Amino acid sequence: MPDLRATTLVAAPVRTVAGALLDARLLTASVRGLGVRISGGSGVLHVGAELQGSVGPVRGRLVVTRADVTGVSASLVDGPLPSFELSTDLVETGGGTLVVDCVEWNSPGGPFGRLADVMVGRGLALKILEARAGAVSRRALQLVEAAVVVGAAITRDGLLLVQQRSFPAEAAGKWELPGGRVDAGETEAVALARECVEELGVEIEVGDQVGPDVPLTASLLLRVFSAGLVSGEPEAREHRAVRWVPVSALEGLDWLPADRVLVPGLQGLLSSI
Repeated sequence: MPDLRATTLVAAPVRTVAGALLDARLLTASVRGLGVRISGGSGVLHVGAELQGSVGPVRGRLVVTRADVTGVSASLVDGPLPSFELSTDLVETGGGTLVVDCVEWNSPGGPFGRLADVMVGRGLALKILEARAGAVSRRALQLVEAAVVVGAAITRDGLLLVQQRSFPAEAAGKWELPGGRVDAGETEAVALARECVEELGVEIEVGDQVGPDVPLTASLLLRVFSAGLVSGEPEAREHRAVRWVPVSALEGLDWLPADRVLVPGLQGLLSSI
């Protein structure tokens, strides 16, 4: 099985680099100049997201199998190759985050398949890795300076608190974590505590970050923290409903796209308590 690897050191925290990797628009733009077209992902990648790819008349379909703070992986499920795997692993170092990209594939059998692999496949794969690494590095550095929306993963008795949107129309009925924007002069913990008082009528204790940073726009990201209740009982002041859910229900909820990215991290959080 042929494979190619490339490494890049990015001067940004690992969770922020992970956020850059989740930006589906970044992947699309970085390979467009190579004659490769990729679509799908709904703006942000999550486990189970499908990507449509093409090189000239050759088309294929990839499914994201990993999208968390450790990196991103995708596998070919429909296309001209027997197998194709694209993975990016993130390693935190004292000087930033080491980004390790790898492409592995099986070429069609026979001498023509092997010739195409040598003449076309390896060269294109290397160009894709180089283009993607540069784009991820630039995007991560942008996200370091981005404004932040904070979210609370509030747990109690092994359950997670989620709330259902009532507006706008395109988001109504979908589920998300409580939270909101960090105002000028606020720390992220202070902003999150304030938002939970305003949205839910509860006081919380803010814990550690859960999952990667999630890009919302070019200059805005979502950052979620674990939290515990200090006082009060959650009520739906600004939302249609609030609900306590077990780990088994997380995958089946109709999440907002940005919150769906965090499901693996939320599953890990609930499984650890």
